[in-house]
Amino acid sequence: MSTAARAHLEVAGLTKRFGGLVAVKGMSLAVGAGKILGLIGPNGSGKSTVMKLIMGIERPDAGSVRINGVEVAGWPSHRIARMGAGIVFQHSRPLHRQTVLENITLALLPDKLTQLLADPQTDKRARAIAERVGLSGVLDRRPATLPFADLRKIEIAKAIARDPQVLLIDEPFAGLTAKETAAFSELICELRDDGRAVLLVDHNVKSVARLVDRVIAMYVGERIAEGSADEVMRDETVRRVYLGGSLETAARPESSFRDATPFLAVDSVSVHYGKAQALDNVSIHIHAGEFVSVVGLNGAGKTTLFNTISGLLPYSGEIRREGSALRGHSAAAIARGGIVQCSEGRDLFVYMSVRENLDLGGQHLPAAERAAQIAWLFDLFPVLRDRQKQAAGTLSGGEQQMLTIARALMMKPKLLMLDEPTLGLAPVILEQISKALERLRQTTPITVLLAEQNVTFALPHADRVYVLEHARIVWEGEPAKFAAEMGTGYL
Repeated sequence: MSTAARAHLEVAGLTKRFGGLVAVKGMSLAVGAGKILGLIGPNGSGKSTVMKLIMGIERPDAGSVRINGVEVAGWPSHRIARMGAGIVFQHSRPLHRQTVLENITLALLPDKLTQLLADPQTDKRARAIAERVGLSGVLDRRPATLPFADLRKIEIAKAIARDPQVLLIDEPFAGLTAKETAAFSELICELRDDGRAVLLVDHNVKSVARLVDRVIAMYVGERIAEGSADEVMRDETVRRVYLGGSLETAARPESSFRDATPFLAVDSVSVHYGKAQALDNVSIHIHAGEFVSVVGLNGAGKTTLFNTISGLLPYSGEIRREGSALRGHSAAAIARGGIVQCSEGRDLFVYMSVRENLDLGGQHLPAAERAAQIAWLFDLFPVLRDRQKQAAGTLSGGEQQMLTIARALMMKPKLLMLDEPTLGLAPVILEQISKALERLRQTTPITVLLAEQNVTFALPHADRVYVLEHARIVWEGEPAKFAAEMGTGYL
């Protein structure tokens, strides 16, 4: 009997379209009893859609999903769950008015109106599951009083209440500390050792490498590599997707920046989203005129770091500009003072013209200075001059990104923070933005902090590099050292 024939979960030719977008194209995988398969890929690669198709949350346009040999593609979620599949979502969804024990008990109750009364063994089973996942000590507490790791355990407990043979787990370690990650990994291994087939979804190989038997890498809806964790990390296509190609650098030594006090210093900063830790004791510094890149995979905490510097999030630790604390300053005051962020989402006024968006960015400038700044920006991004009367929402993605950067530059920032400026852009647009950044570097005194997943774009524009991974800075150094010291470890 083949491995696929013995698999608890078999997926073949799975395809899903959303309008003209093919989110998943011809996806196939198989997970056998007592095995863990890792499914990795950048944001937008289709990983979560695959999970939703397997569980019946989304209906496939084509393809097969078999659980224990039974075809379930297109079935509603509750029927697929009855067939032996469970899912643990990244974001916890407990019933907040119920205790931990009641949350687990509800997951055990029959789902037929004729069987609403729990059998006498339900309470005993709920307590046994709680003990299995490490919740015995908090059975009478409500979710709002629990740490983030325990909320994740509740989701695991609910998922295994029906004793599924197929378990799907989305971003298992997001928001967990190193100690919590180790405990969660042990729990996942125990569930595997019960003979379950486990599918782990994550952004990168490193997160799941110690657990998985093999890995499938996805990109824009398709499988691009499959093998052991080591094989996938070394795969050239995977490296090109995550790293973007060959690494080139042109750094200026830190000693060339003469300011005794860095322009910006982030010191031991931590941030939580509810109970999830988004930044953990992060420290970075940037000299006046320096270009610094913070690289990391999606979900590492880059946007959180930028939003914190911009005054949009509460934090512990200290953030100082030229030695003076920024705590207590509003986001508007920080921006007016010269620390300006270009958000990943662009946040343009889509019904207003290119010129109107730029005028809004420079509204604090005297008329003559504003006109001079716009003329300079039209020289930096000539396409905006040609499109200045066009509504921002009708621009291409690349043109919108140029407008976003230009609008930020209209504020004449001292520090420009660029959050994932290359996201979803074609190579020709990347080249134009790259040339604009190099011109800023060569001809202006501006300081730039760049957050990027694509290190091939980030490193040529960096004097120094920080690597952010799971909310912590794990590496700092010159760009030239990145390839030698980080290598496949970045994946």
